[in-house]
Parts: sequence; structure tokens; C-alpha cells
Amino acid sequence: MSLSSLAHAPGNPDWIWKDGEFVPWDKALVHVNGVGHASVPAVFEGIKAYVSRDGARLSAFRLADHLARLFRSARVCRLDVPFDLGQVHDAALELLRINRYREDVYLRPWIFPEGVIREVMVPAGARCHLVIDSWPFRTSLAAERGCRAAVSSWTRPADASMPARVKAFANYHNGRLALIEARENGHDFPIMLNERRKISEAPSSCIGLLIDGQVVTPSSTSDVLQSLTAATVADLCAELGIGVVHREVDRTELYLADELFLMGTGVEVLPITAIDGRPVGDGRPGPVTLRIRQAYADLVRGVTATRHPGWLSSVPLESARVS
Repeated sequence: MSLSSLAHAPGNPDWIWKDGEFVPWDKALVHVNGVGHASVPAVFEGIKAYVSRDGARLSAFRLADHLARLFRSARVCRLDVPFDLGQVHDAALELLRINRYREDVYLRPWIFPEGVIREVMVPAGARCHLVIDSWPFRTSLAAERGCRAAVSSWTRPADASMPARVKAFANYHNGRLALIEARENGHDFPIMLNERRKISEAPSSCIGLLIDGQVVTPSSTSDVLQSLTAATVADLCAELGIGVVHREVDRTELYLADELFLMGTGVEVLPITAIDGRPVGDGRPGPVTLRIRQAYADLVRGVTATRHPGWLSSVPLESARVS
């Protein structure tokens, strides 16, 4: 299939932002030799933009916070970013506008070294491309079913070897192997233990446990990505009168929890109804999880956004579709 035909395939936008310019999607190219080793230190963010409940706006959720984390990841990976956060923030919103979206959209800004790199180890301070891609997505916030999870045989690497707080493409190979294993064994998602045999997270989401009426999440030193969704859920729990505790979590606590759920930009707030083949609670999405998920949906759709100024960055829409 040619790039020109791909550009007009369903789901692909008209425009992509690349290095300070809006470029037709099928013209945003790099040489094939610029892909391999340059991918090793590459960092990215996943950001969702939601159509408001009244259909008037398309709003990127916590855009500035996601971009700040992107720039922190680049700093740890010793990448030279030729743009500032404000420029990228404005470019992301303009990309939503010029692609004329009328539905929920996933934004992916990513940073990777430019040029043909044949060195196995990309040198520190390498000059980089910065790209923002986008495509429509279907939210799971209205789904009635939960997911099945299982503890993985793959171990989450320690901060001293592959720091999870850095959102780097290379970190996701570990989670990819765990996800393949889980799916081949009939589960939806794996839950990974760290090298201390404590609960860490799923490959692209954090985990929450409801224990004695409180939401328990693994601590920030449990080899986890410092999740903006988990931080959002903690704030929402405070508004709902639900306590939140961050600490190390043992595997056996998964089997004793009243409710389990995943949190992340991709999964949003997703109930876990079975763990290692055992039902969680009565095997249905738990009532506390559903309260949290509804509060999250109201926030990203703009219903309660005034409680959190600056969390929604919006562009106006003439007509839109809420999925």
C-alpha cells in the first residue's frame, strides 16, 4: 500500500506536526536508516482529547502536564529538544483544529534523534525530531464489562536499569512480552511484579485496589510510571470522600481486595473482574470503581472541569459526536 493511499485510509489524519511545521500526513518522512538505533532513546506521551458533553469543544486532558513529563523524559534520556513546552502545547491544539476532528482523539507527541545513526549507542545531546501524530479513538468509559488480569511471569525492571518514570519506547518491550503472555493464556492484561516481588503496574496502566474502603496504589518507588491518570483519580477520590493510600503492595493483596481497576490514558478507568482466574468481588465491576469512573468521565467531558482549572485545553467545534 502506498503512502498516498494510507493518507486517505480511515483513521489517518490530513496533517501531522513535525519539527515546527504542519506537514501532510503522507509527507512526514524519515529515511529508513533513521529508524533503528534512533528508537532506543525515543520518548513519547499519550494524550486524549475528549468531545465535551455539550458537543461544543474538543479538549485535550492535562495537556500541559503530559508535555512537561515528555520534556522530563527527554532530559533523563539526554535528548536535545529544539522546541519549548509552550510551542508544542499550541501545536497540539492547532493540530486538533486543522484536522477537523468531530470525535474523541488520541494525541501522541514523540521525540527521537534525527539523521542516520549507525552507532549502537546514540550519543548524549543528539539533536531530535519532535512529531505530533493524532487519530480517533473509542472510549471505554461507558463499557459495562470489566477485564481479566493475571500476574505475569515477566518482571518489571528496576529504576537502576530501565527507569519506569521515563516514558521511553524501549521500556515498552518488557510490557509487550508480558501482554503477549497474558493474551495467549486467555487474559486481557498482565500485572507485573518488580524485582522486590511487589506489585508494580500493568504494561501501560497503573493498578488500584479497594481495601477496607480505601483505594491503595503502588508507591512511586515501586518501579511505576508516575501516572497522571492515577494522580487525577486520587484527586477525584478526595472529592468523593474515598481515602487513598500509596504504598508497597503484595501479590496476595490482589486476591483479598474488594475491587481492582486499571488507570491510564489508554484504559481510562477500567474495572478488573478477575485476577489469575479468580473473581474479584462478585465478578462484576465494583460500585466504588464505577463511581470513580463516572467522576473521571464527567471531568474529561467538561462537566466538572471548573474544579480543576487548566486541566482541559480546548478548541471549539461546530458539531461533534460523543462516543
